[in-house]
Amino acid sequence: MTWIFSLFNGPSGYSANSKAEDVTNGIDGAGLTAIVTGASSGIGLETARVLALRGVHVVMPVRNVELGQKVKASICEKIPNAKIDVMELDLSSQASVRDFASQYISKDLPLNILILNAGIMSPPFTLSKDNIELQFATNHIGHFLLTNLLLDTMKKTSSKTQKEGRIVVVSSELQKMAYPEGIRFDKINDEKSYSAFHAYGQSKLANALHAKELSRCLKEEGVNVSVNSLHPGVIKTNLLRNQGFVASILSKIAFSLLKNIPQGAATTCYVAMHPQVKGVSGEYFADCNISKASKYVDDSEMVKKLWDFSLELTESK
Repeated sequence: MTWIFSLFNGPSGYSANSKAEDVTNGIDGAGLTAIVTGASSGIGLETARVLALRGVHVVMPVRNVELGQKVKASICEKIPNAKIDVMELDLSSQASVRDFASQYISKDLPLNILILNAGIMSPPFTLSKDNIELQFATNHIGHFLLTNLLLDTMKKTSSKTQKEGRIVVVSSELQKMAYPEGIRFDKINDEKSYSAFHAYGQSKLANALHAKELSRCLKEEGVNVSVNSLHPGVIKTNLLRNQGFVASILSKIAFSLLKNIPQGAATTCYVAMHPQVKGVSGEYFADCNISKASKYVDDSEMVKKLWDFSLELTESK
């Protein structure tokens, strides 16, 4: 809960108290198209709502399309001019990711902003449909594959519109609480040594490493697409649904210390839309300001190893 010590405005002029509407106030998103994963609840929903409020065409990929349609209706009821599409996507299934990307590309839609927000936290040890530990599969591998499949669309959109594309990767400060060795490449699916908490941290570390390497690649290529990762803050959302009784009680006691959802979505919306972030890439943000990521994010060997490992896991399917 380090955010409580960051209540004063940072260099950006914003702080942990800032809300998503605050950091996008006066920004015109008309003509932009964004994909927001995990937009059916929590900070993903708030991110989608605020982007729609600013005129962005928002595409919501969700596992439960019926729920997604209800969320769309609730947003459109308050924002009549909102432009929102709902599509099906299960990030834990590479087949589903490929189907979604194929359908998106077939619609010939542009893509200015890709927000990788969806995630699961601390479930019991489970393997995905592709036989990969579920948190790593959902939080990292699904998003890694999705990004790779849509990257050409983002490049073409940026080139055609002469506007910077932005990829926003929602990580977490818990990346610093991954396994001691960072990414356990040889033990991703090791049930005996599995720690739900550390595995979550590992997946969030993978998010930040992914953003770092992709940013480097795009800079090298000279492409006008930025990539940044971020910590949204400690927020009471349904990510806590897998926590036990004691954690549930503690979370209720600590409720007053947690960010609310509009505050939790602020850094995502700031990185996705604010003019201050134009040209900034490969950074890690918290409380709408550049922050310090895990030491492993500066480990070029681990960054490259994860990239190659992720390619291997996705190209073999």
